[in-house]
Amino acid sequence: MVNFFVGQKATFSRTVTETDIVMFAGLSGDYNPVHVDQEYAGNTRFGQRIAHGLLTTSFLSRLLGMELPGKGSVFLEQTLKFLKPVFIGDTITASAEILEIDSDRRILRLETICRKQDNTVVLQGEAKMMMPKEGKKI
Repeated sequence: MVNFFVGQKATFSRTVTETDIVMFAGLSGDYNPVHVDQEYAGNTRFGQRIAHGLLTTSFLSRLLGMELPGKGSVFLEQTLKFLKPVFIGDTITASAEILEIDSDRRILRLETICRKQDNTVVLQGEAKMMMPKEGKKI
């Protein structure tokens, strides 16, 4: 297995745009007005439209699939706890840290967190990722 170690970290940042929300609504079919209708959302406790929780979660998919552990790895599990809303214009930094390595089963357990630009935690959880067998084409 590639030389991973407990405590190894990676991050990925992206600013949430109007286009992201519209495209995610179209892709997922989730047209909840709290995401897509400014007038409706303005009358909620958020006071404005919020990003889909799974849009924010998708930043973890990018981070884990492309950075740590990276290409060829696949999700086995992901827990999620949504703590704060994400708004259009927020820059989200997804981070992952290896908590445990099961070399025999080729599985990594990672802490996953998404933070806003002011360091507010908006999402936290844990992931389990399976690594490809060495020597296999990916």
